[in-house]
Amino acid sequence: MDQRPLGIFDSGIGGLTVVRALHELLPGEKLIYLGDTARVPYGNKSADTITRYSREISAFLLTQNVKAVIVACNTASAYALAALGRELPVPVFGVIEPGVSAALVATRAHRVGIIGTIGTINSGVYQRRLRQRQPDIDITARATPLLVPLIEEDWLEHPATRAILEEYLQPLRLARIDTLVLACTHYPLLKPLLLSLLGRDIALVDSAETCARFVRETLAQAGRLAAADGEQPVDVYLTDLPVHFQEAGERFLRQGLRKVEVVAVDGK
Repeated sequence: MDQRPLGIFDSGIGGLTVVRALHELLPGEKLIYLGDTARVPYGNKSADTITRYSREISAFLLTQNVKAVIVACNTASAYALAALGRELPVPVFGVIEPGVSAALVATRAHRVGIIGTIGTINSGVYQRRLRQRQPDIDITARATPLLVPLIEEDWLEHPATRAILEEYLQPLRLARIDTLVLACTHYPLLKPLLLSLLGRDIALVDSAETCARFVRETLAQAGRLAAADGEQPVDVYLTDLPVHFQEAGERFLRQGLRKVEVVAVDGK
């Protein structure tokens, strides 16, 4: 047993969906979340910048005595995960590999769609990993940058969101996908709308849920889960306090926020 907390980070608040999934699967684990809200978004930044940010955040999480670091950001997972895995003294998890595994299990016709930020889609990491494991797979990837602000605005059922999604999904429909990877941790909040637009025959791969399951399985195999001792708290740290964060954060987390503290992670 290992009672130390799990450290989770994202470029903003989207990674709270990963925190929510972890909290539901592992209520006995204390969770510490860092949202880099002062420097969001990561999707339009260079790989070197994203890696530097990820190192700075990980250094902060290590000061909190975490037993693992979970990169709850698809863009940071694409560009920084390998470096963090080499450099950090604790296990490092990302959201991409669990999502790839889940997509390969879910697809029947080997036709997979991917939606995500510009950075994640342009990195090609999902496409490469899927083809490495299944060379004949047919992949249709689409950058969907307008979705994050709509989700944060809580326009989950707004006609504008529906119209934009219809436009984004058109190439995926034409490709006759049977599985859609939600390659952004904001996107699980759109699952009801996506199912209504695509139909329930489409398998949705939720990167938050798949990451949480992978973390649970890996820690269990290593004997590093916390001893069951009631529901543990979620501590939230931010690098800036956005307007209306409390409301948005509680919507993503689906519970009240016990502690929100602003911290500097860039040494300034």
